[in-house]
This record gives sequence, structure tokens and C-alpha cells, in this order.
Amino acid sequence: MKLYKSILFAGLMLTTVACKDFEEMNVNPNSPLLPNTASLFTNAMRTVGTINSQVGPAGFNITPALYVQQFSDVTYIEDSRYKTINFSYNGLYAGPLVNLQAIIDQNTNAATKASVAAYGSNNNQIAIARILKAYIFQWITDRWGDIPYSQALKGDQNFSPAFDKQQDIYNDLFKEYKEAAAQFDAGTAVKGDILLGGSAARWKKFAATQRMLAALQLSKVDPTKGKTEFAAAVAAGVLASNADNVKYTFLADANNENPLYTNYVRSNRKDFAVSSTFVDYLKKVSDPRLPYIAAPNQKGEFVGAPYAVFPAAGPAQNFSLAASTVSAQNAPANIVTYAEVLFAQAEAAKLGWITGDAKALYESAIQASLQQWMGANYTEAAYKTYIAQPDVAYTDAKGIELIATQRWIALFNQGTSAWNSWRRTGFPVLKPAASPLNGGTAIPRRLAYPVSTEGTLNTTNYNAVIASQGKDDQYTRVWWDKP
Repeated sequence: MKLYKSILFAGLMLTTVACKDFEEMNVNPNSPLLPNTASLFTNAMRTVGTINSQVGPAGFNITPALYVQQFSDVTYIEDSRYKTINFSYNGLYAGPLVNLQAIIDQNTNAATKASVAAYGSNNNQIAIARILKAYIFQWITDRWGDIPYSQALKGDQNFSPAFDKQQDIYNDLFKEYKEAAAQFDAGTAVKGDILLGGSAARWKKFAATQRMLAALQLSKVDPTKGKTEFAAAVAAGVLASNADNVKYTFLADANNENPLYTNYVRSNRKDFAVSSTFVDYLKKVSDPRLPYIAAPNQKGEFVGAPYAVFPAAGPAQNFSLAASTVSAQNAPANIVTYAEVLFAQAEAAKLGWITGDAKALYESAIQASLQQWMGANYTEAAYKTYIAQPDVAYTDAKGIELIATQRWIALFNQGTSAWNSWRRTGFPVLKPAASPLNGGTAIPRRLAYPVSTEGTLNTTNYNAVIASQGKDDQYTRVWWDKP
């Protein structure tokens, strides 16, 4: 199956070995001998930036943000009505995942490891590649459920990989995050790392943080393991301040600009605005983050686009598009933030997984989010006024609902993370589209497989996963998504 076949790294810089003696004069100097692993890292990380922005290839990246009603479509009222059922993950396997596997292979193979060490110590390259590979696989399995994992990325050894159960994938991801973090050495920093600058310390925090967030996903399906993994991840050292926030930085350059900018400005489409559900809630609680999340419309007012209302309620200029903090040409895409860490810890404290005051952690999470979004305009007075409101003030009886609702706000423009939280907790309570186009009546809980490739080219394994996991539609819950 070509999706999982190892590919030549066309378009990437390739290294050649300079002639050092007469014998090497017979070697073609234009022949690619070893892949430039720095370039492989850079390309893989660019994909991470794209999947964490809201308008990506084929528009599928904004889909979860539409499901949880952070955004609404403006002109073509279809995506918010769940029209698309099958989504493709093919590009992730054939692109960043195969590149990261190549980095691991080149730094492991005795015949190549010495040469590629020019791009960072072998252990450091392997560690980052493992962490990033685990992160992408986690992103995929959270959307689709059971996916090709243990048999994937084998090249011509296996063109038709079986689907692994999500439970088994999660178990292996915990191992990968832990082992990879321990693999860093004091050798040369990795080159081509446009995400964390080759910093082993930052990658270790990122790995521990992802391990912690993955553990929280088990809160209903396997709380015992979730509690153990959560505590171990926190002990390993997670993000400790907004200074640790992991962001992908887009550039003021058409070749690597924020996809929302491309949609809003370069193509002048303006397909997506902040939804009325989201804007109206922020206005209800006088949320000081509103002007940093949404832009005023042509009348200078904050007006969300009606959610899933057909026909369209009006042109884009009538509604609030995403603010420049997330839609400017070089606006960064958040991958994981300190606020998300604190909300996870607040929920863990509420569940009794860790010691600590759930109320204090919840309030600290809100404070971190306000500081993140408002920057220099943040004030303690605004924060204290905000958390004192009846709909925001923490009460133990509504602890999970309050934590999840505030996390929904904090995770604006991080659709997959927000959708994960909503599926697992059920909060905030959202009304589905009034007239869905997918034959259902509820908000989707997963993405269906790319049937054009899996159903056609990997038929036996595709049929097996349907028999095991359930019908391949948007309403079969993934393993950790339990009522």
C-alpha cells in the first residue's frame, strides 16, 4: 500500500561525500548518499504547525473546532453540518511519520549513524524523532480511533498494515514518551529543529506534558492506569509557566504563513468566523479574552457567525473573524500551553489522582490563559473580577463542568484538543447542528477512515477494524470516549 511505503525524500537537501582520494573520483558527486536529517526534521515540524492551525490541507484541520463550535462556516454552510464523513490521514503517514522513521533508522544503522551525527548526536536525534512521532500518532488515533501503528512505516516489508487497537497504541505511547525523554545525551544539539531549537530540556517537558494529557484521556476507560501515568508524567517535569508554551511560529512569508491568513487575506475567502456559540458565551461572562480571540465586525461589534444556520446569515464582514493573535500572517499556532497543563491538573485533583487544591489549580489555569491571550494588557483586577462571577467561580459540585468549559475557551484555535476534552467530559453542553448533512442527529465523535485508500487498498484489515471497533462513521466512539 503506497501510503505506508518508504519514499524518496524528493525536494530535501541531500548530503554527498567529498572526494578525498583518487578512488572517490569515480563517485558521482550528484548522487544522494544520505538524507539530510536536519531537513527531515524541519519538514516534519512544519506539518506539526499545519495540523495545529485551523485551516489546513483540504480544510480537515478546522473540523474539530467546528464540532465544538469555536468556529462556524460563513458562506458554505456544510462543514458545521457534518457533511464530510471520511477524512484522510494519508499525508501524515507518507510525510512526517516516514521522515521521522527515516531519522530514527539513519541514526540507528551502524553504516550511517556516524555520518548523520553531523546534524546532532545520534541519541538526541532519535529522542526528538520518537517524541514527535508519538505526538503525531496520538493526534491521529484521537481522531480516528484504531489505526495502523505497529505495522506501519515498514516500507516494502508491509504494504497492508493491520490496525492496532487504540488501547494498545496508548500503552505504547506512554512508553515512547518516557523512553525517548531518557534517551537525550550531552552531545550536539539537533539541527533543523524549528519547534524547540534543539533544546533537550524543552523536549523533555513536551514529552512529559503529552504523556500527562494522554493519561487524562483514560479518566473514564481506565482511571487506574490514567492516575499512575498522570502522576509519573507530572513528576518527570511538565510545562511550568507560559514561557514553556510550545508554539509553531509561522513567518511573514507566503511559503510558510498562517493558514488562516491565507484564507482571510491572500485568497480573500473568509470561510470561517468565530461562532455565535463561542462569542455569545464569552460576552455572557464578560470574558476579557474576547477581543484577543475575535475581531470586531465592520460595525465595530463582536458578533459571532450563527452556527450551522442555512442559508448563510450574511457576508463575512457582518461577523467576527478570528483576531490577529491567531490569524495574522506570522501568528503562531499553539501546540500545548501552560494553561492546558493547569486545567488537566485541576481535573486530576478533582478526580483524586493527585494531591492539590482543584479550585486553586482551576483559578491558576484561568490566570495563565488570560496572561497568555492578553499579554501586556493583562491585569490582576480583570482576573479577580472574572473569576468572581457566578458562572465562573469554582464550586466543587460543578468542578468538572467548570474546568472543561474554561478549557474550551482557553483552547480556542486548538480544535482537536478542545474536541478531545468535550468528548471525554461532555462539557460545555452544546446543541448539534439543526439539520446535519451526514444522516445523523448528534455532534460527531470521530472521523471516518479514508475509505478510498483503506477500503480499496487495505480491504482485509479495513473490514477487520470495522468488525472490531464498530461502524466506520462519525458516531462510533473511540476507545477512551465512554459515556
